[in-house]
This record gives sequence, structure tokens and C-alpha cells, in this order.
Amino acid sequence: MFKKKPHRQQSVAAPTADLALTEDTVGPGVHVNAFRIGLVGGLGVLLSLLIGGIVTQLSTVLIYIGVALFLALGLDPLVSWLEKRMPRPLAIVIVFAAVILVFVGLAFAVIPIVVNQASYFITNFSDIVDQVTHSDFVTGLQGLIGNFVDVNKAIQDAGSFFQDPNNLLALGGGLLAVGTGIASGATGGVIVLILTLYFLASLRSMKKVTYRFVPANKRASFASLTDDITGAVGRYVVGQIGLAAINGVLSLIFLSIIGAPAPALLAFVAFLASLVPLVGTLSGSIIIVLVCLFASPITALVAAIYYVVYMQVEAYFLSPRIMNRAVSVPGAIVVIAAVAGGTLGSVLGALVAIPIAASAIIIVQKVVFPKQDAKV
Repeated sequence: MFKKKPHRQQSVAAPTADLALTEDTVGPGVHVNAFRIGLVGGLGVLLSLLIGGIVTQLSTVLIYIGVALFLALGLDPLVSWLEKRMPRPLAIVIVFAAVILVFVGLAFAVIPIVVNQASYFITNFSDIVDQVTHSDFVTGLQGLIGNFVDVNKAIQDAGSFFQDPNNLLALGGGLLAVGTGIASGATGGVIVLILTLYFLASLRSMKKVTYRFVPANKRASFASLTDDITGAVGRYVVGQIGLAAINGVLSLIFLSIIGAPAPALLAFVAFLASLVPLVGTLSGSIIIVLVCLFASPITALVAAIYYVVYMQVEAYFLSPRIMNRAVSVPGAIVVIAAVAGGTLGSVLGALVAIPIAASAIIIVQKVVFPKQDAKV
């Protein structure tokens, strides 16, 4: 009889081969090079510090560019309006020439009056201080708080301090610092005007180059969104300058009627202060009322009443009618944007805060909300 052959067992080499195959498939373990990671991270930190230092050094140039671009966007609506009736280059020349003429006209018409009135104010400052000291208002105030504060001495000390030119120069950082600041301001103004002209002439080509960075299927919507934002910024600039001009003209008329000291100078202060949204009119009004106090307490009181009434008219009548056509920004966002911009970027930050808020609202309304409302 045939004997059954015993069943041959599987080779023990198979698991070894499978193990070897598994190790070859997975590959060797990953080794972490701590030195390389540390070196790359350190180089990244150094590069960030270098970029931050360069931005800090170029901060003045960046401010010039920002202001010039801001002005160019503000002048572009006027150029576009003239462009419907003439070629764009001619429209740009006319608008820019008009801006130059306005500045030159203000310089020749306002600056001599301001200088004369400021000189008169400085020359007769001691007489003005004496009139304030012996006025009925100060006399009555001295009678009320004379036991605590010597009002007459405080006014005379303040007058003596401001009559000394060395003290004024010390407040400005010295004669060299004042001269350097004036020269730097004049140079900066010329640079801003030149950049404004270049930006105004090449605004459309700059937009076209910017559009090329966007994919073709999204380029039309991006161009429409950009036009809406730049248009809102331009209308805002025109509206804010219009409000400031109204305040300056009305201040000149009213301060001349009530006999305020240096009315042209104070009206110019009102115009410049009103360029800053929200807090500019209030700050300029406080300065003007304090200066009117040197004429007489009654003059200061009348000026204070006028500016309280004017701020109500501006807030509830002028500003809504002018600015709502420029930028549709809720009142709460205007306050928050102006305060935040002033905190971060001083006067320039307060100027650009509301256009930035308006741009953000446009982006949310035309980009974020449609995506959220779209059906999957």
C-alpha cells in the first residue's frame, strides 16, 4: 500500500520576505535636521526684521505716495466729467492747472492777510492780555476762586511765556528744527503735487496692470469692484473738501462780523481742521473760541454759540446731503473708523479711515454676501 506523503510545511522564509518587502515599501525613517530648521527660521526672522526696517525708513515716502494717490482719486471724478466733453489728457491738464491756481490764489490772497493779522496779534499781545486781565469776566472769576487760584497772575505768566520767542522755538524743537520742518513740508508738498499729476495721468493704466494679476474669469467682477471703491474714495475727498470750504467761508464772515481777532487766520484754521472728519470741526472750534477769549468773553461766548449751532447743522443737514452721495457708511462705523484711524495714524489715519471703511463695506456687499447667499 502506498503510504501517504507527509504534507510539506510552508517555508519559514516567506514571512521574512514579506517583512523585507514591507520595509522596502515604507522606506527608511524620517530624520529631522534641527540645525536646518533653526537656520531657516532664523533667516526668516532676520528677513522680516530687514523688511520692517526698510518700511520704517521709507515711511515718509510711503506717506507721500498715499496722499498723492488719495488726491488723484479725489480729482479723478472731475477729470471723468470733463472727459465726456474733451480728450482725457486735456481734461487732466485743466483740472491740475485749476488745482495749482487755487493753491497759488490762496497763497497770495490768504497768506499775506494771515501773516499781517498774526503779526498784529503778536505785536499787540501784551495789550490784549491786559484787556483780558482787567475784563469783568476775569474780575468776577477772580472773586469766585481767588482764594484758590490767582487768575490774573496765571494769565500774565501765560502771556509772558508766549511773548518770549525762545519759548516758542523751544516748543518747536529749536530754530534748526523749525526751519528743517518748514523746508521739509515745502519739499513734501511739491513731491505730493508731482506724484498726484503722475498718478492722475496714469490711473487707468495702473488699474489695467492691476487687473492682469487677476484670473481672466474673475477680471470683470474685480474691475467693477475696483471702480466702485476708487469712485467712493474720490467722491469722499471732494465731499470733505466741500464741507471744509463751507466752514472756512462761513467762519470768515461770522468772525469778521463779531470782531474776532485775526478772522482770516481763524477761518483758515477752521478750514484746515474741518478736513479731518468727525473731530476736526470740534477741535478747530475750541481753538477759535479760546482765541476769541482774548478779544472779550462776550466774543468768545458768541463764537461758542455759533459753532455749537453750526456743528448741529453740519451733522444733521450738510454732512448727510454731501457725504451720503459720496460714501454710504453708517454713523457708528464712521465714529469707530475715525477714532481708530486717528489712533493708529494720527491726522492722516483719520483722513483715510472713512474711505477704507467704505471700501470694506463695498467688498462685503459685493463679494462676501453673494458668496454666502449663493446656492451650492
